[in-house]
Parts: sequence; C-alpha cells; structure tokens
Amino acid sequence: MDSQQSTSVLELELEAFQRQVTERFLELSSAGPDPLLSLAWIQKLLDSFLCCQEEFRVILFNHKSLVHRPPLDRFVQDYFERTVKGLDVCNAIRDGIEQIREWKKLLEIVLCALHNQRMFGEGQFRRAKKALIDLSISMLDEKDSNASSALAHRNRSFGRQQASSRDQHHRNLGHFRSLSWSVSRSWSAARQLQAIGNNLVAPRGNEVVATNGIAVAVYTMNTILLLVMWALVAAIPCQDRGLQVHFSIPRQFPWAQPVVLLHERILEESRKRDRRNAPGLLRELYQMDKCARVMGDLMDLVQFPLTEEKEGEVRQRVNELANVCEVLKEGLDPLERQVREVFHRIVHSRTEGLDSLGRPNHV
Repeated sequence: MDSQQSTSVLELELEAFQRQVTERFLELSSAGPDPLLSLAWIQKLLDSFLCCQEEFRVILFNHKSLVHRPPLDRFVQDYFERTVKGLDVCNAIRDGIEQIREWKKLLEIVLCALHNQRMFGEGQFRRAKKALIDLSISMLDEKDSNASSALAHRNRSFGRQQASSRDQHHRNLGHFRSLSWSVSRSWSAARQLQAIGNNLVAPRGNEVVATNGIAVAVYTMNTILLLVMWALVAAIPCQDRGLQVHFSIPRQFPWAQPVVLLHERILEESRKRDRRNAPGLLRELYQMDKCARVMGDLMDLVQFPLTEEKEGEVRQRVNELANVCEVLKEGLDPLERQVREVFHRIVHSRTEGLDSLGRPNHV
C-alpha cells in the first residue's frame, strides 16, 4: 500500500514538474520581438531555470531510494556532470556583463559631455566623439574575436593586422578583457555548449519504466540546462561565442514545442543582417550599438556654430543614449545576481546530489 501511495505521489510530482516547464517556456517563447533577448527577458529565463531546478531537486530528494538504483543513478550522475560544465559558462557570462559595463561607462562620458547642457561647445563634442570612437572600436574588437577561432583570439597581438590608431585605442582602453577574464584564454563557449549537449538523448521506454518516470525529468532538466546556457551565450558577450548547437527533441514531450520555437527564434535573430557577428544578441546591446553609430554619424556632420535644427537633433540622440544607459543601469546588476545564483544553485545541487549517491565530488 505504501509503495502504491509513493508511486502515486511521484506521478503527481512528475506531472507538476512537466507542467511547470511547459508553462514557463511557453511564456518565454511567446514573447514579442522587443522583449525577446532583453535584460528583463533574460532575467525571466534564469528565474524559470531556477524554479525548474528547485522542483527537480525536490523530486530527487523525495525519492532517494529510486535515485540510488541503476540506471537512474547513472542518469542523475550524468546530469550533475553537465551542470558542472555550466559553471564556466556562468563565469564567462559574468565577465560579459562586466564588459557591457565598460561600454556603458563610455556612453556615460558622452552623456557627461552633452546631456542637459544649455549650450554645446566644440570641446564637449570632441570629448563625446572620442568616447564614441573608443566604444565603436571596443565593440568591433569583440565582434572580431567572436568571428575568430579561440587560438586566434588567444594570440591576437600577433595574428591580426591592425591599424596603429586601433592599437593605440586598445592601450587606452586598458586591455580590459586580458586583465579580467576569469576563464582561460583557450576556453571556448561554443565547445562548452557542445560538451553540455553531447550524447543528450531521450530515455528509451524501458529506461522510463525502470526509473518510474524520473528519467524523463532528468532528460527535461538536461535539455533546459542546455537551452538556458545556449541562450545566455547568444545574448551576452562571451569568449568564442558560437550558436551551432543542435536541439533534437521528440515531439511527445509537452514542453518540446515552446523550447524548439525559442531556439528557432533566437537563431533567426542571430541571422539578421544587422545582428550577424554582433558581440551579443542582448536587445539593449543592439540599441547601444545603433544609438552610438547614429550619434557618431551625426557628429561627423556637425559644424559650428550649430543651427537650431542640428542642435535639436543632437539633443534627441543624446536623450536616446541616456535611455539606453538607464535601462542598463537598472538591469545589469540584477542580471549578474541571477547568474551568480544559478552558479551557486548548481554547486549546491551537485554537492547534495553526489552526497546522496555516496560518490566523491570535485566541484
């Protein structure tokens, strides 16, 4: 009787878990074109992952006796190993967030020079223009590094022909990435994603029966882990970014359609002409790049004394830059906290899981 009751409870837990995954990713995949890949959307994506991860952890905790048995012990162990590969992705994403902050500082120089000024002077324009040039070169360098191999990136001082003025700007910008990168210079986000998705296949019918259905939950979390890490790499500047990850999900899973749709929408975004080789698909990054380019083009045409029409256009563009800065100011810190939370949740979950399996852990 107790066994039957336990099985009934497990079935309800597994159904609730599958329902939560489906509902959350249905909402994420149905976002409009503007919210998709925005800071707010990325935060919602990470929140969904954390909630699904917690419900999955509770299922494993409540049914330890099943987790100890083969083949489920092997499936769970495999999941924990995949999550560990996500730790480096989290570190690289936090570095990417810091890179965006560096770009925001350059925009703030422009705003300091031009925002809410009663009158514009040539000195203010020179200062703002230099900051925009530095921003353009830094973002272009990030695009180039994404288009290059990891080896070329690691040896870029010797492997690429660069104009002397560009080299000087690199020195002026302080070589931020070489000093602050928290993963090795040979590390590749593309290869890490491939490692997370390697041999990721749905459980066979006999494996589902042998694990009382928990194997399906493990496969679900493996897929969600891969999708979330892939979306982070797609959105945020990251060392050796690459989006060539194959998602092959059997249609019988209720969450398959929204997950596949989400993958397709992000890929479609990456293929747009103005997003190809971008440092990241984050919506606010696109707005930053676009506003900075428009502002830079405008400043190239400015002549003093300014006409009333030209002054009004400059003020409009400066206000647009100010709006982008404000969104980044409000969104980057919460996003970084969430990425840190994902990192610590993975560490805690793996430690707890391996301890329950009686296996050594090497986090």
